[in-house]
Amino acid sequence: MYIRREVGRLLPHAAPSLSDFLFVSLLVWLFATGSGWEALLADGDTGWHIRTGDYVLNTGSVPTTDLFSFSRPGEPWFAWEWLADVIFALLHDQWGLLGVVVVAGVVITLTAVVLFRHMLWRGANVFAALAVVLPCVGAASIHFLARPHIFTLLLLAVSLWVLERDRRAPGVSVWILVPLSALWANLHGGFLALLACVGLLAAGCAAEALLVSGRGWTAARRYAALAGACSLATLLNPFGYRLHLHIAQYLRSDWIREAVDEFQSPKFRSENLLQFELLLLAGLLLAGILLSKRRIADALPVLFWAHLSLSSVRHVPVFVIVVGPLIAQELTCVWESWTATAPTKSLAGILNAVARDLAPGFRRVSFWSVALVLAVLLLTPSSRWPRDFPAAKFPVGLVGANRDRLASARIFTSDEWADYLIYRGWPRQRVFLDGRSDFYGPVLGKEYLQLLEGRTGWRDLLKKHGFRFVLLPEDAPLASHLHACGDWRQTAADRQAVLFERISSAPARVPNQSSMLHR
Repeated sequence: MYIRREVGRLLPHAAPSLSDFLFVSLLVWLFATGSGWEALLADGDTGWHIRTGDYVLNTGSVPTTDLFSFSRPGEPWFAWEWLADVIFALLHDQWGLLGVVVVAGVVITLTAVVLFRHMLWRGANVFAALAVVLPCVGAASIHFLARPHIFTLLLLAVSLWVLERDRRAPGVSVWILVPLSALWANLHGGFLALLACVGLLAAGCAAEALLVSGRGWTAARRYAALAGACSLATLLNPFGYRLHLHIAQYLRSDWIREAVDEFQSPKFRSENLLQFELLLLAGLLLAGILLSKRRIADALPVLFWAHLSLSSVRHVPVFVIVVGPLIAQELTCVWESWTATAPTKSLAGILNAVARDLAPGFRRVSFWSVALVLAVLLLTPSSRWPRDFPAAKFPVGLVGANRDRLASARIFTSDEWADYLIYRGWPRQRVFLDGRSDFYGPVLGKEYLQLLEGRTGWRDLLKKHGFRFVLLPEDAPLASHLHACGDWRQTAADRQAVLFERISSAPARVPNQSSMLHR
């Protein structure tokens, strides 16, 4: 009888839930159709992240000096995403780029499901939650890449739910954010987003205690203590407090804000940024409503991240994670107020009944999520899996055909293509400048842009740095100069890239670094 009773109790949980189907549907929509999996590799930074992880696994230590350049060899470098790099390297060792993109896709999709579940937990109607989470996913997709920031998106979605649960029913579980902060600080610099959100919550609670009679200071003190504990926990990284100083300097750099696209303001021309615009307008309207109700602790994060997302497009995914549950909750309140007197057989009444019936199915998960994901992966044709970085964006064919010639030679190329060269040729291959914009600084960065754009003085810079090869798209300004320059000749080309070699002097060589290990 006991066994029968336990089986009967567990049987409903063994069936697939609506959350399982939502997870798989989002995974298919985002990545299993079109160029979804390959699109996760649209940023070459993934290449040097993998190779950094290789270094950590081979040496058992986190690098503190540069591994990849000939322009700044041995200079101090903060490998501040080392733990995420190790994860990517382990996946790459076992399954190649396939493993990297699958896990990245799963983490991104899981973030969306957590966000949706958070909306339901706050009391949002199923249809309201779906109506909000889909544009949230669409807006955040501008930064859907196989890079360490995906862990920030997931951890932030989880952390904000934990914080909201604690606000409703304070308990010890909120302190899980302290060790989570330590882990986060070794995965990605986005741990600062958590510190900002907890700090804003403490400030908002303090403001409410000042302005609203009957609200004490207990919550403000609690979250101020939590912010302090989380901040101390983030010091548990290989660089200690120096990591925080480095990130602060990085975020304040005018040169990086001007030169790096993802640090610039959004341009409202694409579909995903139009979705962000809709959420931004809704969020700002909601912030006004919240302030009118003196719900300052809820309004402050919305305003803070709205400002940052307008200053830098990379903050758009963070903004939608912060504002999405609040919009869904408020939208549900408006709907329920409008339909409060609707007959049960009216369209509004039927929709309310359907939403109530569906909600329990979205509030549980089962092992079927894993089974359904495996089914999607097995049913995906092998031709759709990436075996290399996208050939439409990177010089895959040309680099592969000239790998031996390029190895150990000084090459000028774009930062994105330099990331790819690191992936294909490290440790023999060194680069002039890659995607680590925090490492190279404005002096070298300005020389890089001067060369890339073929501005006055490009000849002197090519000689100064002893480049033997130049690898660029055919339509790059510098490529047109080199076609007309007698010191350089075109030695290879395809539809993606053109390779020039210096013919007027002996090529400079990179110092032998055979001591570097390579997996």
